[in-house]
Amino acid sequence: MESLQNQEIITMPRIGEHAPSFKAITTQGTINFPEDYKGDWVILFSHPADFTPVCTSEFMTFASMEKKFDEAGCKLVGLSVDGLYSHIAWLRTIKEKIEYNGMKDVEVKFPLIEDITMLPASVGTMLSNKF
Repeated sequence: MESLQNQEIITMPRIGEHAPSFKAITTQGTINFPEDYKGDWVILFSHPADFTPVCTSEFMTFASMEKKFDEAGCKLVGLSVDGLYSHIAWLRTIKEKIEYNGMKDVEVKFPLIEDITMLPASVGTMLSNKF
């Protein structure tokens, strides 16, 4: 049995710390994080599952504010453990069927990462960095 002293300890990055690099499949194609966002601030946020009420309202709010984030030099990237086809169906449902707090016909254009392996999720929730 390996002693605790010989085991590598991996800590979760904190807000403002650099995120480890990873490649991921998203609703907008494959991304190389953080290389694809060089020179921008990024908010990488996760949600527990597609088709849930709170996650839906959060995504609608982020999507409706995306232009303001872009103007501030900040890109949005979502993540959950659901698969790509679930993400696509959920985002289509948001656009075509959901109305919330005066928002409707909301198109989510920022990438939503498929994380069925939970590898990118190990990066942490709500990281904000300028790369």
